[in-house]
Amino acid sequence: VRLVQSGGGSVQAGGSLTLSCVLSEYTYKTYLLAWIRQAPGKEREVVAAINFDGITNYRDSVRGRFTISKENVESTLNLYLQMNSLKTEDTAIYYCAAGPPMRALGGRWSRPTDFGHWGQGTQVTVSS
Repeated sequence: VRLVQSGGGSVQAGGSLTLSCVLSEYTYKTYLLAWIRQAPGKEREVVAAINFDGITNYRDSVRGRFTISKENVESTLNLYLQMNSLKTEDTAIYYCAAGPPMRALGGRWSRPTDFGHWGQGTQVTVSS
């Protein structure tokens, strides 16, 4: 299993960015995918997650501004994060991640340690 990220970069507050993640050889039929970020000096936090059946969950601080989505393209699974109305506090390294479905986690979706496969990370910097 490989997770390869693209996107990210620098933007002014109020701007938008899109993150992408390609999951190769990901043959699990049930799963939970997520975008997880880590700001300097802070713990990793799950900002958005999407279950294999399409159920989405968002951290309160990004709900209404970020949209997580996925699509199957031939033999690969693609994950996206559309980030709008970005704020300086969104500055962090963002990782895509994959793990077991929510039903295997007792409905949980926001614990970073539940995800066993991670992308390489990409920097998002929002300036004022």
